[in-house]
Amino acid sequence: MKKTFSIGGVHPDDKKISAGCAIEVLPTPKTVYISMAQHLGGPAKAVVAAGDRVKTGQVIGEPTGFISAYVHSSVTGTVKSVGLRKDLAGIPVVHVEIDVEPDEWVETADTTDTLVTEIPQDPKFIVDRIKANGVVGLGGATFPTSVKLCPPPDKKADILILNGAECEPYLTSDYRIMIEKSRQIVVGAALMKRVLGVHKVVIGIEENKPEAIAKMSEAVSSLAAGSGDYAGIEVITLKKKYPQGGEKQLIDAITRRQVKSMGLPIDVGAVVQNVATSLAVYDAVQKNRPLIDNTITVTGDCFPRQSNVLVRVGTPLSYIIDSLGGIPENAAKAISGGPMMGKAIANLDAATLKGTSSILFLTEEQTRRKPESNCIRCGRCVEACPMGLEPFLLNKLARNGMTDELEQNGVQDCIECGCCLYSCPANIPLLDSIRIAKGEVIRIIRSRTAPKK
Repeated sequence: MKKTFSIGGVHPDDKKISAGCAIEVLPTPKTVYISMAQHLGGPAKAVVAAGDRVKTGQVIGEPTGFISAYVHSSVTGTVKSVGLRKDLAGIPVVHVEIDVEPDEWVETADTTDTLVTEIPQDPKFIVDRIKANGVVGLGGATFPTSVKLCPPPDKKADILILNGAECEPYLTSDYRIMIEKSRQIVVGAALMKRVLGVHKVVIGIEENKPEAIAKMSEAVSSLAAGSGDYAGIEVITLKKKYPQGGEKQLIDAITRRQVKSMGLPIDVGAVVQNVATSLAVYDAVQKNRPLIDNTITVTGDCFPRQSNVLVRVGTPLSYIIDSLGGIPENAAKAISGGPMMGKAIANLDAATLKGTSSILFLTEEQTRRKPESNCIRCGRCVEACPMGLEPFLLNKLARNGMTDELEQNGVQDCIECGCCLYSCPANIPLLDSIRIAKGEVIRIIRSRTAPKK
């Protein structure tokens, strides 16, 4: 019996219409705009100025705190400006604007395709390279990977889980890298296994990706036959169910351990990383190559040219879209991410970030909300919630501003997956009100523990 999480979940249509599209390398644009705020935590501080010439892979932004990350130039060229530019939500953020010239990599980077499988013995060396090369989580949160791999002394991991579920409809970038870069992903897993000191690594992939399962299983077998560093790594087939790729849901599916309210995976001995993060770890450690590009799915039922493209960080979204044929006439909305948890793009001139996973086009018919009616107490939102919450109740409390009751009923544990909204026959915008209320409750919780000035 295929494994899955034990509470809630829904089964939206896959819509993996770009799954058969091999990764294409998108030509570099004439100008890139590299954000200093493309990771969780403090934005990086720009360390270049207008007129400076930079090489591909050169540091242009330094971390500003414990939870922060280095930012590197994704191109060779001359810095045109350092200043505010709007991100995809229309919020002004510091960007480094670079006029692009032919590639000239920093001398320390290995840009060859030769596979390097020997695992360094020193965990600190591995962590230092991951940090220096600006690797962040590519499953959505963009948490600095070097921090996540070094839990507090009182916390001990006994399993590393690689998330290859890619459970959101339409998205196929992880699927493609599992097919085309499977060995590099497994090497990345072995590197993180060495850092964490664990003996078990599980790569979880949903059953609707048989070719990826086969490719990853083959990579694990062949590498394990050549070195003991790859012992204990296995691929597990998961049942197709959304949101299988959520950290807590994936841990439940694979280990049957439950992460408590406001808890972290390390509390139950688990560390979860995305397969794309594992690929970035391989590049950072084995090739000393900074995270300066990523694979993005460009898709939608109305989009004529389905694509998975490798793009440099800082590439304008409009450039990507124009390169693939332009905005479809009947597209009403563009989304960064999937239809369940993605965010609407308010500014198509915004540039890609390290964690950008897709550009999804939806038609008016697909995005128009139906008229809201009264809650009929059917309980479908409760059945669907993967966190065991009561969305109908949280919605009522949120609309009445009852923050104490919201906290008591666990609104802070909502993962904003949208299962409640998807399953509601009354078309109540449950996620909207719950998301806003969650933000306010978390602010209150943090204010209690914040040090007094």
